Amino acid sequence: MHSGQQRSAESRGTCRRAWGLLLALAAGEAAAQASPFSAGAASFQGSFLAILTPVAVITVMALGAAAWMNRISWGWAITGVAGIVLVFGAPQIVAWIRGMFGV
Repeated sequence: MHSGQQRSAESRGTCRRAWGLLLALAAGEAAAQASPFSAGAASFQGSFLAILTPVAVITVMALGAAAWMNRISWGWAITGVAGIVLVFGAPQIVAWIRGMFGV
């Protein structure tokens, strides 16, 4: 397999993982609102995001530095940042989609 084909396969795998994470977060959010434990789930989500915020900042800095020094491709760095945006924006994305369908 050529290196270009291998990179393309790797980026497709990364994209699939990002979409899988998005779907898992969206499904978890929808299920949490329908259950009697929604207060606990919301509390967990808030705590989880509070813990991950500094980790995400450091990750974005590391991805940018690695891409800048040509250690990883810019595609990987952009995919990583897009994944972080999806993780932190999941509640707003779910609310937007629910609003579109009137749920």
